[in-house]
Amino acid sequence: MSTTSLSKPATIASWIAQAVVIVILGMAGFMKVSGAADSRALFEALGAEPWGRYLVGLTELLAAGLMLRAATAAKGGLLAMGLMVGAMGTHLFKIGVNYNGDGGSLFMMAVLVFVAGLTVVALRRNDLPFGSRPGPSPA
Repeated sequence: MSTTSLSKPATIASWIAQAVVIVILGMAGFMKVSGAADSRALFEALGAEPWGRYLVGLTELLAAGLMLRAATAAKGGLLAMGLMVGAMGTHLFKIGVNYNGDGGSLFMMAVLVFVAGLTVVALRRNDLPFGSRPGPSPA
């Protein structure tokens, strides 16, 4: 699938948002998959260690990977948004916004990734199979 032609400012904004998702989800996914102590402790507290940690980590790496190409960035944005809805919900309803005394930084990163993913989806929505396209003209 070819990508929709974006204006220069929209292209720059999309790539900045894509970079945010790539960096944050790339690091988070790597930490989960590699078995970092903080990740193991979090998923143990959630009752999902190790399978949940591996599943979330691999999915985060997939979302980051999809962001590397303009043609797949919108799909990566949707995946990142879905992951972050789960992350924000987990913070709000299970572990708290201020998890382990982090001052809310993990929660705020989830919000940042959600907004960055939403930005990419909004800018590159025509690259999605159900994206905004001109419909049939009224008869």
